[in-house]
Amino acid sequence: MGDDAVLKDTKTEKVSFETGSLTIRQLEAIFRTIEPEFDFIDDQDVVRWYSNNRKRLFQREVSALGQHVLAVHPKHSAGRIKQLLGEMHSGRKDYQTVTVPIRGKIMNMTFHAVRADTGKYLGCIEVTQDVSRFSNKSWVDHVLQLFKRSKDKKKTSSNKKDRSHETS
Repeated sequence: MGDDAVLKDTKTEKVSFETGSLTIRQLEAIFRTIEPEFDFIDDQDVVRWYSNNRKRLFQREVSALGQHVLAVHPKHSAGRIKQLLGEMHSGRKDYQTVTVPIRGKIMNMTFHAVRADTGKYLGCIEVTQDVSRFSNKSWVDHVLQLFKRSKDKKKTSSNKKDRSHETS
């Protein structure tokens, strides 16, 4: 039996969930069809899976599979990615969402810590979607909002430092 025959047989295998079951072929078709794109990074921060939908905003190559997440993301975001994943590994954070302008579109990127029922960290699922059509703001408004958030965070951080010197 050749590899093609094995592949065809596995496409009809079912994956069972608490709420029903789907064949692998159905799962692949769902992820090719829906607009949000998904990337799964395991507990070692290695890219293990990505959805391959028709209108993917951030193209991925099969060669990304098995690579460390920092190897497949832009260098300028490495510090933020490391910090977020560190917080997810430690349990300090389970979720983060970021809305940013990219290539003239408003992109929402949401990161979810994936945990076993026991709470053990299994990885991170990144969900990315173009939300431009849901926004009345221009991409310039979103850039200004990012600068404001950054400025507000610095103020909050500065205020916390100032208060840490106060005595009761």
